[in-house]
Amino acid sequence: MESSSASNNTAGTTIKDDPETSVPEDMEEERRNFFKIIAAFKYYRHSSFVELVRKETFLKTLPPAHQKMLSSYQEHLQNLKHCIDVNAQVIKQIIQDANCLFQNADHNIEPDLQPSDGLKLRYQDFQKVARLVAGFGSVAYVMFILYRIASQVQITMKQIFRDWSEQGKLERDQCYTPIIDEITKFFDPAKYDLSKVKILVPGAGLGRLIYELACQGFYCEGNEFSLFMLIASNFVLNRCVIANQCTIYPWVHQFVNNLSQQSQLVPVTFPDVSPRKFPPKGTMNMVAGDFLQVYRDEDYWECIATCFFIDCANNIIEFIEVIKKILKPGGIWVNLGPLLYHFSDVPGEGSIEPTYEDLLEIIRSLGFIILKNETNVVTTYSQNPSSMHQSHYNSIYLVCQKPNN
Repeated sequence: MESSSASNNTAGTTIKDDPETSVPEDMEEERRNFFKIIAAFKYYRHSSFVELVRKETFLKTLPPAHQKMLSSYQEHLQNLKHCIDVNAQVIKQIIQDANCLFQNADHNIEPDLQPSDGLKLRYQDFQKVARLVAGFGSVAYVMFILYRIASQVQITMKQIFRDWSEQGKLERDQCYTPIIDEITKFFDPAKYDLSKVKILVPGAGLGRLIYELACQGFYCEGNEFSLFMLIASNFVLNRCVIANQCTIYPWVHQFVNNLSQQSQLVPVTFPDVSPRKFPPKGTMNMVAGDFLQVYRDEDYWECIATCFFIDCANNIIEFIEVIKKILKPGGIWVNLGPLLYHFSDVPGEGSIEPTYEDLLEIIRSLGFIILKNETNVVTTYSQNPSSMHQSHYNSIYLVCQKPNN
């Protein structure tokens, strides 16, 4: 996988600098954020075990007769600990070379820990990392913060299920296949040199959509803001050399709506295909950073594909304006997903939540030509197939073109 930086191309995923931010301030913020994410990964086993201990402690307060009835449940908690240990070992591999995501920056906790070849990063215990992240305050306060972000590690494992496992194929077929089919239909290989058709995928997550588009022969670049996603995608795209190299238990933290104990203990192997062993015939590229800050070049991309992305904005109009600006005249924007509006209920965050009807008017007012407009496209997202609770989105599927004039 190639990657872009502000000035050149290097191996691994890098972060583009925001020219409007002072370099020292930007690097310090990047460094703190990096260690916060690494601390969350490293804290996964501990925080997960704390939750199990809490359940075990409550069990011991129950009447002896009830404890006897729950003997199988107690054994189940021990099995969950084993699964968490397996997950933790995979996480250790995932973060092993996470420093390669950053270009020309020393992210070691202490300068003397930098190896001579500059390629590896050593981490100290999570408490020391946590102190650095916080910059002040007690370790207890930092542990509270880590508990709050520990759920992001669980979400990352579910995303691995969705993007890179055989079991996640149904979700990918629902969400990615319509986008890929539309793009390959519009850019007919008989009329286009696909290697020169540049496609941007904002909110690329773990990179499966960019891999599939690059396999068609396109030049495809993914953009991702979340370091959780970037670190995990780096592992899958660059370090998984064979199919089904790793096993995780993504549903081990799902304690409700289980038909059986096995529902919680289903193993998931990944990746179902190794991008290292089967590299795409096109070009695949991943860039880290804020979509609104990174992409500013007008009339550059032939196609922009957004999947479960546009509702991640505080102001969705800004996203659409940037998409319009960076698309080449005649280029297309393909969108699939719901309107969840991630910031709508976040304290301290501003958010607007236009309806789909409002959104169509906004899109038309910006000059887009709507080529396709479908609703009620059934999609699911990182859902345990064996859970008693099954939900889906009636997503929107929209294809827009930027006029030639």
